[in-house]
Amino acid sequence: MRVETPKNQQASVAIVLRENERGSEVLLIERALREGDPWSGHMAFPGGRREPGDVSTEAAARRETLEEVGVELGGAEYLGRLDDLMGNPRVSPKLVIAAHAYHLEVEQPFVLEPREVQHALWFPLAALHDESRWVDHGIPALPDMRFPGVLVGEPNRHVVWGLTYRFIDRLLEVLEQPFPDRWGELADFVDS
Repeated sequence: MRVETPKNQQASVAIVLRENERGSEVLLIERALREGDPWSGHMAFPGGRREPGDVSTEAAARRETLEEVGVELGGAEYLGRLDDLMGNPRVSPKLVIAAHAYHLEVEQPFVLEPREVQHALWFPLAALHDESRWVDHGIPALPDMRFPGVLVGEPNRHVVWGLTYRFIDRLLEVLEQPFPDRWGELADFVDS
């Protein structure tokens, strides 16, 4: 589903996939720690708000990926766009986020923008289904709530949850390898 919204209320992420000896992998970033940033330190995909010079949300996803991790997607195979998701109702209720998927064939080193990203990694798609990595994630702002997450690195630090978890879930559905339903009634209420 695509959601029509003004350009200044659009953002996008790039879901970058590659193949190697470990199988299919997805690019994840750990956002930089920044005061006032509601997504500070979260695991995510490269991405951000659409800027006036971006002709589309897809162009914004490519630009943000280059700026944040130094990966050029111009030569990557464009796989398509997943359903749009709405932003966090508490932080940015009118923001609509598009996810664009790419297959990267040429290895590119990461060149991190330290104001945006503190860590980047390739994570095996198959490991997303490893139940020992499934966690119930909590956040200080909502101490009585827990959210489904996937541990992709250091415990209590590298957990994919919220909006990024939902985009991964949709990607896995397209690949016919969906997560079991771990969201319950929270899916439409809380995003990171």
